[in-house]
Formats: sequence, structure tokens, C-alpha cells
Amino acid sequence: MFENRSKLTAISILLGIAYAIYAISYFTSANASSTSDAEAIGTGIATLLVAPSIFILFVGIILGLIGFFNRSAGLQLTAAILYSAAALMFILYAIFLIPSIVLGFIGWNQQKKINAAK
Repeated sequence: MFENRSKLTAISILLGIAYAIYAISYFTSANASSTSDAEAIGTGIATLLVAPSIFILFVGIILGLIGFFNRSAGLQLTAAILYSAAALMFILYAIFLIPSIVLGFIGWNQQKKINAAK
């Protein structure tokens, strides 16, 4: 499975998926557990603020998966850039995306070298 593919890109994608699952479960449980109307409105606004970041993260994950399986360094670079954009869109949780960003860029560089050697 990893023949002529960057392992770090796969780890980056898995970390992105783990963060996406965490973020979605956190914000959906916060919405479900709100007891008052004001609390429900507050968690709804927080979810709306996080939604664009999660959407960009999902696009990055999809492009990362396509790039990984097609051995496309360009798509892997795009995925790493989208991870960075998702972190900038919700800077409070950017610390969770830093490993995906770093591994994504390193994996892109490795894939570019692997493709050049072929």
C-alpha cells in the first residue's frame, strides 16, 4: 500500500480525520446538551463559527486522500495548504492541526522526490 507513497502524508491525513471527528463530536454534543435557550443560541453561534474551518478541513482530507492514492504531489500540497487555511480560520484550535500541517508539507516534499526518482 505504501509503495512509492509518502508515509508521512498518510499520517497527516489520519491526524486530520481524527481532529475532524473530535471537532464534530465536540460541537454536536455541546449543541445537544444545552439546557437553556440562551445556551443553545450560544452553542449554535459557536458551531457556525467553526463550520467553515471544518468544511475546509474536509476538503483538505479528501484532496489528501486522492493525492495519496494517485501519488500526486500537487494534491498533497493543496491538502497541506488547506489544513493551514483551516487552522487560520479557527485559530483557537490551530494547535490540533499543526502536526497535520507539518507532516503534510514534509510528506509533499517526500512524494515530490519519490516521483522525480521514478
